[in-house]
Amino acid sequence: MNYLRPIKQLPTHEVENMPPYMGNQDLWKNDKNLRDAVNREGAGWAEKNLSAFGHLMGCTEMFDHAEKANKNPPELKAFDQYGNRINYVDYHPSYHHLLGVAIKNEIPSFAWNHKKEGSQVAHMALTYMFNQVEGGVMCPMAMTYSVIPALKHNPDLEAQWLPKVLSNQYDERDIPIDQKLGGTIGMFMTEKQGGSDVRANSTRAKPVSSSVGNGSEYLLTGHKYFCSAPMCDAFLVLANTNVGLSCFLVPRWKPNGERNSFFIQRLKDKLGNRSNASSEIELDNTLGTMIGEEGKGIKTILDMVIGNRIYCAVSSASLMRQAVVQVLHHVSHRSAFQRRLIDQPLMRNVVADMVLESEAALNLSLRVARAVDNQNSNEDERSFARISTAISKYWVTKRAPYLVFEALECHGGPGYIEESVMPRLYREAPLNSIWEGSGNVMCLDVLRALQRDKNALPALFKELDLARGADRNFDVSLANLKSKLEFSKGIETEARLITEKMACLIQASIFIRSGQEEKISAFCYSRLGSTWSGAFGTLSEGTNFDEIIDNF
Repeated sequence: MNYLRPIKQLPTHEVENMPPYMGNQDLWKNDKNLRDAVNREGAGWAEKNLSAFGHLMGCTEMFDHAEKANKNPPELKAFDQYGNRINYVDYHPSYHHLLGVAIKNEIPSFAWNHKKEGSQVAHMALTYMFNQVEGGVMCPMAMTYSVIPALKHNPDLEAQWLPKVLSNQYDERDIPIDQKLGGTIGMFMTEKQGGSDVRANSTRAKPVSSSVGNGSEYLLTGHKYFCSAPMCDAFLVLANTNVGLSCFLVPRWKPNGERNSFFIQRLKDKLGNRSNASSEIELDNTLGTMIGEEGKGIKTILDMVIGNRIYCAVSSASLMRQAVVQVLHHVSHRSAFQRRLIDQPLMRNVVADMVLESEAALNLSLRVARAVDNQNSNEDERSFARISTAISKYWVTKRAPYLVFEALECHGGPGYIEESVMPRLYREAPLNSIWEGSGNVMCLDVLRALQRDKNALPALFKELDLARGADRNFDVSLANLKSKLEFSKGIETEARLITEKMACLIQASIFIRSGQEEKISAFCYSRLGSTWSGAFGTLSEGTNFDEIIDNF
């Protein structure tokens, strides 16, 4: 499509007061907050990689591929023309193109291939830029990234699968893994009767031989209700043995070269994330190898779940960023009542508020990534990572739909039509809050972290105390949180309020400690003050809107 030379003079009118075609974006160069956060959190060494990738992903070709992949969702081809069961998912070529770009640029593997200080931060920065363009590819990428720690529970499986999932070569062929240039791994956890309560799972696993336990082969029978990216080469699956719920690695192909006996029953017709296939699976004597200790399946797969939760927070932050980019372009070129929208005081309040939310979301996400980087060498960072992962997953994914909705409204009617990217962002926004644990699950996990890790709360307060003294609203809110946690009896009832306050305090502390003066009072007054409603455009009159917007 040639967007650069449209015909503006039409038979009945001239097209005017409409924004021009945006064209290429540079997702690294044009994002000062991202660059600052990456350097602040210790990943400045990756600037060359991040700069090149930001330039690549922001080009119009990538956005066009994303549009095509979502307008042409995958189709299930359960059988071939001869009636043989093949369980094949047919994706649009644009999806394959985007997945190839992701794997070539190490979206699932960067942190593991470049182990050094800040590697997780750089990894999440790559994720942040990619997801601004297309979210469906991030599902298999997130699971392949997060499976790495889980593979360590069995050295033999790790030796077999690790080189494939760390490869930067995309191989879309549905063939045994030992014949492929690279591979991906997903997971099948939830069932109809349990959802997030995986202890209610009914899938059974029986040993193939007298050998049982970690590394032994089992046959799994049961169902899995929400299985995303079913084209992956293997899956971590929870099933019950006589000992209890255990974890298994289930490959698409058996070691003897035959297809494994799991069956894709149907693909889900989803609200969003339409480029990515989500399915229902039946397991019928499906071969799997136990990974981890028998009866400890939740513990084994939890490493994968936690990694996915970090992806959820970063991906939601990226949706916010792209939504605000689209808003700024629109309001800077659209006029109403003899003034550009961006020059109207109330619109500046709304836009500045969205900028604060977007930047705070990224800052929190990358701070969590740094804690994950440091968790093996620092006890405080390990405890902070444990609690802040759940905090960020809850709060950032909760705020994304509100911001994207506000951004869509700023566009008016043009933002509601499918030629705009806004409907796709809007449909994508709720997903990360649902995936890998809904809001209540996250808040209860925060409480669980406080109960099981006696250093979690001291580590959190140690982080927050570093910012005391710079803003009155921050200091009062921090004192109130400490008091509530010390004396509250109905703490579970207030778990959402507590988690929200923790999130906003961490976000505010980052603004304070990084010296972003124009944002400190605005953020602390709005998010930590007594009058905040959660709506955008409610910053105080004295806010320096120009500084906030111009530095976005």
